[in-house]
Amino acid sequence: MTIRKSVRSASLAGLVAASCLSAPLTISSALAEQVGEVGVDWLGNDILIDAVSDPKVKGVTCHVAYFDRGIIDRLQKGNWFEDPSNASIACRQTGPITIGDIDLDENGDVVFKESRSLIWKSLVVNRIYDKKNDTLIYLVNSQQVQDGSAKMAISTVPLFGQEVIWENGKP
Repeated sequence: MTIRKSVRSASLAGLVAASCLSAPLTISSALAEQVGEVGVDWLGNDILIDAVSDPKVKGVTCHVAYFDRGIIDRLQKGNWFEDPSNASIACRQTGPITIGDIDLDENGDVVFKESRSLIWKSLVVNRIYDKKNDTLIYLVNSQQVQDGSAKMAISTVPLFGQEVIWENGKP
């Protein structure tokens, strides 16, 4: 996993301890690789784009875009340890698809999870299998202890007509 700009920008003298505390909070089933960074203003705010390969579905990659607050914005507005809940996702077949032991119920599996605040908020990518339509659904949203966010995005990878290998047999 690459080092995020927010962790780099949080390395000011007053935030060194906080960045050490927040580093272990990054939890991930899949590894994210930063593939893009677009500056959006002079305050150092950026949109970061990560590539996340599904660890249980070989041949599928999701690109997740999210907002990363810069140090000037953090100084100006306070709320040092939290980024916005906004995120976007696009998932595509990037190779031959082999599906391992995935959860087939309506809750699906957590594919990727990363802390977006010191304690309370995480960016999460879930995978759900739609058996009737033979489609993988990927949902990105923000999970919070309270006041959950309604901001979300989905992407689908249709399996119909594809040569898909199911390691445990097709459900």
